[in-house]
Amino acid sequence: MLLHIWADFVLIQGVGPLGFSMTLFQSLATAAGYDPLKGPGSSCQAPDSSGQCVLPWAGGVKAVSSIVLIANGLSFAAMTLIFTTIGSAADYGSFGRWLLLVVTYPSRWGLAMALFMIGYISYGATLVFYAAIFPRLARNTEHTRAVLEQYEGGEITREEYELEESLEKNRVSNISTTHSNIGYIATLCLNLTLLLPLRDNPRVNNYVLVLVNSYWVLTGIWWFIFQQPRQGPPVPKGHNYLTIGWKQVRSIFQLIATVAGTHELAGLPSSFQNGNSDNQMCFLQNTYLGLAQAITSTMSTLGFWYIQKYWKISTKRMFVVTNVVTVLIPLWGMIGIWTERFGFHKEWEFWAYNVVFGLFQAPYYAFSQTMMAELTPPGFDNMFFGLFGLSNRASSMIGPNVIQAIIDKSHGNNWYGFPFLFALCVAASIVIWFGVDVEKGRRDAGRWASEKRAHQNVAPMETEVQNLGLEEKEK
Repeated sequence: MLLHIWADFVLIQGVGPLGFSMTLFQSLATAAGYDPLKGPGSSCQAPDSSGQCVLPWAGGVKAVSSIVLIANGLSFAAMTLIFTTIGSAADYGSFGRWLLLVVTYPSRWGLAMALFMIGYISYGATLVFYAAIFPRLARNTEHTRAVLEQYEGGEITREEYELEESLEKNRVSNISTTHSNIGYIATLCLNLTLLLPLRDNPRVNNYVLVLVNSYWVLTGIWWFIFQQPRQGPPVPKGHNYLTIGWKQVRSIFQLIATVAGTHELAGLPSSFQNGNSDNQMCFLQNTYLGLAQAITSTMSTLGFWYIQKYWKISTKRMFVVTNVVTVLIPLWGMIGIWTERFGFHKEWEFWAYNVVFGLFQAPYYAFSQTMMAELTPPGFDNMFFGLFGLSNRASSMIGPNVIQAIIDKSHGNNWYGFPFLFALCVAASIVIWFGVDVEKGRRDAGRWASEKRAHQNVAPMETEVQNLGLEEKEK
């Protein structure tokens, strides 16, 4: 078990290619575009350019930033198909064991766009199903089993047991997030070994992509070697791996109507929006900014985890604290509509953004994973994390397309997308802050899992037996 957990942590260290492929895609698109105020043949990178940049698109022209958002939207649509079709299948048989293996020098901007979308789809799917492993790991650690024995022996109350199990889920999630950022730091430092000495080489960006992908292979291969087989129940009679997902989606929507707290699934995604991001920076600038973010992310994740563990603070309260800053980020960008003194107009703001993002967004991501794990019925982890990914990608698919339409209507002004993001984040936050009962949702989810297995004539999994024991003891 311990070797498997550390293999999980090392797997997530292989980060970096996605961000750089986005940078390469947008830089090539910008180089191929022209200034609409000066006409075809002009350069978007000329010293006297207007700051706008367009490319031929579907018989007309479209802003480069809008094309990037379209690529995001199409990627999200593909991920939606993945989550709905094969997400639930990973809970049955040995299918889930191999799922991560599957999902896991362009000369033209169109090719760069295609490569970015392929990488983005694979990365997004990997994140969702990788996170789905955590609840089962946390329920089966030595500490969780020891606490369960204490509860069954009458030494602690049910509330104390649930708190300790929740803290164990947070521990696994926070350590994973920490290792992700440690890997990010390592990747960025490796990049500097090429970006600095070869800064004048026209192919240096391509060399960097080769390097970071090789690093992922080196750190990611161990998970597939040391992962332990955890056979799920057989696929219900009359279904197969391609059809079971759609049946389970229907069951999930039926559950939403009965399980308190599950509507958090519809609220979390809109806080993840990054549709208004601007990647018109070189690899070297992105590397320096990424280092600032990764270092602060590592420190803040460990710091928030220490605070939570020391004072035994609930997951939801920790999530709410980090969520507040998520709302403030688009608010800051929105101010840039009316003034150029700040609001993502100055270089220092991008440094500040990456530091603030690191201080709050990394623990926010870790706590959101734990919130999801708290409300996931035991034994149905992939199904519900697939829905989590589906709702996330569905809102993310809508967001970039709405924003690109707003940008087009505002003649290429990126700042007009921020009010939409701000409203979206505020609405989602209000639902989560005041409408989610994690404790009740957790217990209802456990009962639903037991009823679902009984209906399918499948013996309860070990973790479900634990939940049944809790229910019986409480009665």
